[in-house]
Amino acid sequence: LAGTLGAGFIGGIIAGFVAGYAAKAVSRWIPLPASVESLKPILIIPLLASLVTGLVMIYIVGTPVAKLLAGLTEFLDTMGTSNAILLGLLLGTMMCVDLGGPVNKAAYAFSVGLLASQSYAPMAATMAAGMVPPIGMGIATLIARRKFAQTEREAGKAALVLGCCFISEGAIPFAAKDPLRVIPASIAGGALTGALSMAFGAKLLAPHGGLFVLLIPNAINHALLYLVAILAGSLLTGVVYALIKQSETQPLSVGAAP
Repeated sequence: LAGTLGAGFIGGIIAGFVAGYAAKAVSRWIPLPASVESLKPILIIPLLASLVTGLVMIYIVGTPVAKLLAGLTEFLDTMGTSNAILLGLLLGTMMCVDLGGPVNKAAYAFSVGLLASQSYAPMAATMAAGMVPPIGMGIATLIARRKFAQTEREAGKAALVLGCCFISEGAIPFAAKDPLRVIPASIAGGALTGALSMAFGAKLLAPHGGLFVLLIPNAINHALLYLVAILAGSLLTGVVYALIKQSETQPLSVGAAP
């Protein structure tokens, strides 16, 4: 219904909320005789909730959301370089704030939804930035080995692999242990990667896959520049974290108690 009305993925999301709350309201506020109560979950709730959702979408939500989506699509298609860089910076930051949490998923859902509107640049920036935190952690464990325990070095190897697969959660073991350093370092690299991806004009047609999308013909343009963007952000994250991380074994200061 959202597609028919031109409301796109935003309309679809709104319709989902309307349907859910309509079903909850019908279940809670419409009493029925015991003889037909058994029909409530299999007939009455679906029927009434669908009716409410359809009417709300057609007469209330559909038209304004369709205009909103059309305006958003036009803006994305016609935005200048400076606006594109700012959008990439914002998406890159969101992807690295909570490493797979709600903010990360909001940026990802936004970018995936735009694929249906043939706006492919945000998806490229989002996926590139999402790869940065785990790859950056892996790089940090390589260039500052003495600051990491053996278990962290092993986790760094796994993070490198997970990062290449676009699994931001690969950096969570590091963020959970040292969030005040890992998160800012990740945001710095992710923001840089997102901005560079948009500046390079990279466009990605696949919603997932990490570096493996490069093996799919025509899935992404400017593949070399796209790799440069990912590498630049990952190196920034890795170097920054390697510099600010405290060593696992700190030497005792002079005069300190044993």
